[in-house]
Amino acid sequence: MQDSCFSYKAILSCFFLFFIVSTVVGQSAEQKKLEKRRESLKQEMAQLQRLRDTNKKKEISILTQVEDLDTKIKLRTDLIKVTNRQANLLTREINENLSKMESLREELTILKEDYGEMIRKSYKSKSGQSKIMFLLSSESFKQAYKRTQYMKQYANYRKKQGNQIKERTKLLQQTNKKLVQQKKDKDVLIAENRIAKAALDKEKQRQAALVREIKKKSSSYTAQLRKKQRETDRIDHQIDKIIADAIKASNKKAGKSTTSNKGFALTPAEVTLARKFSRNKGKLIWPVERGRVTRRFGKSAHPTLPGITTINSGVEIETSQGASARAVFAGEVTTIQDMQGGAATVFIRHGDYFTVYTNLKNIKVKTGDQIAYKETLGEITRNAFSGKTILKFSVRRNTSKLNPADWVLGM
Repeated sequence: MQDSCFSYKAILSCFFLFFIVSTVVGQSAEQKKLEKRRESLKQEMAQLQRLRDTNKKKEISILTQVEDLDTKIKLRTDLIKVTNRQANLLTREINENLSKMESLREELTILKEDYGEMIRKSYKSKSGQSKIMFLLSSESFKQAYKRTQYMKQYANYRKKQGNQIKERTKLLQQTNKKLVQQKKDKDVLIAENRIAKAALDKEKQRQAALVREIKKKSSSYTAQLRKKQRETDRIDHQIDKIIADAIKASNKKAGKSTTSNKGFALTPAEVTLARKFSRNKGKLIWPVERGRVTRRFGKSAHPTLPGITTINSGVEIETSQGASARAVFAGEVTTIQDMQGGAATVFIRHGDYFTVYTNLKNIKVKTGDQIAYKETLGEITRNAFSGKTILKFSVRRNTSKLNPADWVLGM
């Protein structure tokens, strides 16, 4: 009866342990995912700070300061949320490990009681004479054989119980060690969040002060932003025309019956290149070695001035002063176009795809060059309006504008 009772308790205990271990494994995977996201946010904030430190001696417009603060506030808010989720997950893991330890202690108690009972029984009949008498008292050879097997099984069972006690004791010690570390990790996260929240409050106060200053001269700042958008639209229109003209000229050269500027008539080699480019969607390298996206593709509202929206046909990437742009994929330089303000735009064709790199100087390539992956194109110029070193990067298929974030890894 005692053996059956023990077996039932042991099964329940093992099942409970399996459930806890499975849950903790799942949470550990989530914890790793959260930690990866937290590190990514911290790196992005560090990158932003490095860029600010580079430009700290240069005058930066109040609008740029507000945009920077808006970015920092969003990043820090996300960081606080992720850290909170990590701390909450650790709390659950700690509670589950406490339950696991309690279950292990109960199982150890059962194992030790059962093992102690076996030792007591074994002690009563431990003499070699009693074992021999037990065998000699058998009524038949068959019964003696069965008793011999029983004695072996009993000895093995004792050994197994002893090993189980050692294993459970070791697991209990490991769980306790992990629990201590989890509590330390949680304390670190809580301390980090306390610092982050204090910094966030200061950034919000600074942003509010800048916004009040902007509102005093809202018409002037609105005019600045609209002027910047007109310049962006003019450059986009120029890029559109260059690509349309390139398609028309290429089709005429290929002897295509129609000189449409809607799409390229591709050679077999160009079809192959286009397919290779397409297969690398989401895997392309960044067009700068280090940088962060400050304006994304499409329409976006200004963080402080109501009614002001910007439309972007690519992405704007801020990098450090003196940084260079690089080709994200192999292709041919079809055009190098000088833009207003002395900057240039480099067009690289990949079959019926284009990657376009705007705001360059000291160009390292020339029209007709076959460009290799990662090849340097030129130095990125500093933007006079914002005081930042900004590359505008676009992806097109024929005349269609594509979102670079869909093509570049981690953008």
